[in-house]
Amino acid sequence: MTINEKQEEIIAEFNMYEEWMDKYEHLIALGKDLPLIDEQYKTDDLLIKGCQSRVWLHADFKDGLVHFTADSDAIITKGLVALMIDVLSGHTPREIAATDIYFIDKIGLKSHLSPTRANGLLSMLKQMKLYALALSTQA
Repeated sequence: MTINEKQEEIIAEFNMYEEWMDKYEHLIALGKDLPLIDEQYKTDDLLIKGCQSRVWLHADFKDGLVHFTADSDAIITKGLVALMIDVLSGHTPREIAATDIYFIDKIGLKSHLSPTRANGLLSMLKQMKLYALALSTQA
């Protein structure tokens, strides 16, 4: 599935919910289903800068594809990073670096997050793209 197809799937998923409390519950459920990052990667150097919560993000490069794992100490943030991993993990560094992430605006998420969470989400995306660019040198 392409990155854009995945974004469209998420948009359709969130459009099933009319109320924002239901959307938040879905986001929290996504975070609970997030495969946890290996404990060895829960280090200060893998914390995403700019997030109010603690978010660890690790990238592996295998068979030309980037695979992300993460964890957070906040349930909403964990759901946000789960969404980002769902969209970007399993793609080439070039695809990740070049992609336009539009699902965040389409599902109305950006306008329903506090400014600090919105900044944290942008920091997650920026870090994932930086990992992709760094790993592209290995491609």
